[in-house]
Amino acid sequence: MSWLPTSKKKLEDNQFIDAVVFPRTSDIGNFEVHRALPSKERQMVGPFIFWDQMGPGEFLSGAGLDVRPHPHIGLSTITYLFKGTMDHKDSLGNDVRIKPGDINLMSAGGGIVHSERTGEDIRQLPSELFGIQSWIAQPKKYEESKPSFQNIFSKEITKIDSEDVHGKVLFGELDGLKSSIDSQWGTLYLDVTIEAKNKFNIPPTFIERAIYIISGNAYIHETKIPLNTLIVLKPSVNITLEATKRTRLLVLGGEPMDGPRYIYWNFVSSRKDKIEDAKNKWLQGKFPLIINDKEEFIPLP
Repeated sequence: MSWLPTSKKKLEDNQFIDAVVFPRTSDIGNFEVHRALPSKERQMVGPFIFWDQMGPGEFLSGAGLDVRPHPHIGLSTITYLFKGTMDHKDSLGNDVRIKPGDINLMSAGGGIVHSERTGEDIRQLPSELFGIQSWIAQPKKYEESKPSFQNIFSKEITKIDSEDVHGKVLFGELDGLKSSIDSQWGTLYLDVTIEAKNKFNIPPTFIERAIYIISGNAYIHETKIPLNTLIVLKPSVNITLEATKRTRLLVLGGEPMDGPRYIYWNFVSSRKDKIEDAKNKWLQGKFPLIINDKEEFIPLP
């Protein structure tokens, strides 16, 4: 079968689809990304409040990603790469290279500063970068907690391993397979590959769910799903995906958040005054520094 664009109306007319989000293009550190959340169609899916597809893209020798030091509050960042590497440094003293298949989980709580760059050794040759960076809002009781950081190696993440479907349970649970990573809120995040001419069922374990197809060709009940598009699924129903060729997708979502969230720049909070406090704190230089990356910073917009 050929891959033809599916109209938004046809997608929205499908009884199993709740919303369709075509990502918009943004720039981070001299690198183009495709941003699906937040959007006018949907601010959040479960606790996910930010969704960026980075690349796929290439850097020439001597070039690379340069996301200068910047602050966060009230959210956890999840960095998950398919290709390439990124060097994460933060104000807790962590200095870690993120590699494909690993999970980099940073919880900001009351405040943290980090940077993300291509390593100097990697810049010696042409390089590539492809992955997803997402944010999940922290529940109210953790919004002002101490920041934390984890780098979970690929081999430590729960595997999905059958003849027809395989991948990883990054967060949450699928058919009795539980993630090895603890989350502060009910969160679902799966990396799934469906082999050609096979099906994959997404049960209504969590109320809010969405899919994002990275590669391949798949249908939801006879409606073709476009690549690199956030498809929000109807709650409380089983969803069956059918792949006509080998297809890789991400499933994201979780329980509805414990109240609305405000978002400004890199700050997320259930309270507007906390965002104003964070803005003033960054302007006044009161966030902690990254010891080995403190010569530059991203100014408040």
